[in-house]
Amino acid sequence: MRRFSAVAVPADPLVEHEADLRRPAQRPLKPSSVGRDLLSRVNAVAVLLALADGVALAVLCVRHDLGWAWSGAVVAAVLTIRGAWRLYRRRLWLSWLQDLPRSAASTALAFALLSGLGLISGSDATRLAEVQWAMIEFALVIEPVRWCVLAFGRWCRRRFDRCDRTIIVGAGEVGVNLAKTMLEHPQFGLRPVAFADSGPDPDRRPPLLEVVDGDLADAIVRLKAGTVVLAFSHTKDSPLVEAAITAHRLGCSTLVVPRMYELHPDGPGIERLRSYPLMRLGTAPTSRPTWWIKRAADLVLAAVALVVLSPVIGLCALAVLVESGRPLFFRQVRVGMDDRTFTLYKIRSVRQTGEDDSQVTWSVSGDARVGPVGRFLRRTSLDELPQLWNVLRGDMCVVGPRPERPGFVREFSAIHELYWARHRVPTGLTGLAQVHGLRGDTSIADRSRYDNYYIANWSLWLDLRILLMTAGELCCRRNR
Repeated sequence: MRRFSAVAVPADPLVEHEADLRRPAQRPLKPSSVGRDLLSRVNAVAVLLALADGVALAVLCVRHDLGWAWSGAVVAAVLTIRGAWRLYRRRLWLSWLQDLPRSAASTALAFALLSGLGLISGSDATRLAEVQWAMIEFALVIEPVRWCVLAFGRWCRRRFDRCDRTIIVGAGEVGVNLAKTMLEHPQFGLRPVAFADSGPDPDRRPPLLEVVDGDLADAIVRLKAGTVVLAFSHTKDSPLVEAAITAHRLGCSTLVVPRMYELHPDGPGIERLRSYPLMRLGTAPTSRPTWWIKRAADLVLAAVALVVLSPVIGLCALAVLVESGRPLFFRQVRVGMDDRTFTLYKIRSVRQTGEDDSQVTWSVSGDARVGPVGRFLRRTSLDELPQLWNVLRGDMCVVGPRPERPGFVREFSAIHELYWARHRVPTGLTGLAQVHGLRGDTSIADRSRYDNYYIANWSLWLDLRILLMTAGELCCRRNR
């Protein structure tokens, strides 16, 4: 893990928040808590915006007497479309004008969708007209309400300090200016509490903030930081990537100052802190609501597969018994999420000898101890079916980075950059690296890149794609 050295930071007479920022360090908390209470995690502005939309729609549906069916369709369509268009997102810049085109377009799309639904379903013309009038009134009413909500959010940030405690990685000119901007404009919702860098720019005098001495993860927990901003640092890009992964792993919001930020246009995922564009990185997959859908799907899929495939597992175990006797199953310690170890189960494919070298032998390809049954099981991946039990227990997921043995994890983490970062999500039966041919004795660096790409781009659709590609690999395995 990247360590940041302590630097003496001179006081800046322009900073008006010195006394507040000199608070004694808090007692360290467990990383899983990310140093923040539940209330501070709530995006109050997003909740208020969604609540305002819901209340306005409910009132209009009652006013136009749309009935339960049409009322449900109107509320579901509008909230789903506006949510998909990220009108309820976490944001720094609470600007009504900035969001007006997006809000109007999403309402128009909902209007068109509901109108089309009414025409296709052959709904009564009068009822359809009422639905359309309700949508028109919603478009006229909701914009002043949204303006009030966003103005109220800005006022609360200034008046009640409803700001995320923020660590800035980079104490150079850009980092210093960002800290001053945050302090002077609290309506953007960020409150700097520390710098983390190898040293500030000698030509600049940063505000009086603590400079992290030690691991960034320790500082995030100790200072109860909810946001990490990656400004230009005196370090190479690699430690900055490690800092981003550390913040990501602890559930912090992560904002990055892009290179050539003076020329960087606004777009999806770009925030504005006054004149500075900040690129918001996605949250950790395990902190998203859709991750619970993934877990539920894993449980159902693993349970059904164990029941359906139990005869196949029994036949494979019988074949192993006939070929080489007992034990029928193979147990091995593997490393899972957050470097926790667990016992992985497989059907044994290697004949037992007096010495267990499974923790130090990387591959058994060409090993004389692998008989015909073992080769068939390994070629068809049938030996991995008992890992469905690991999925049911919560040790693994159906899709994720493949688990590795502790000794090799230590070795590969020392050799291959960001190999350790694979363990910020649960391991899996199959994964993006495997469906691209990286199984057995193949490049560890390529596996690591694929696994980190999977984590950075995780979605339910990506998992489904990997499952379909896995099925294709099993049915029509190609020689790579």
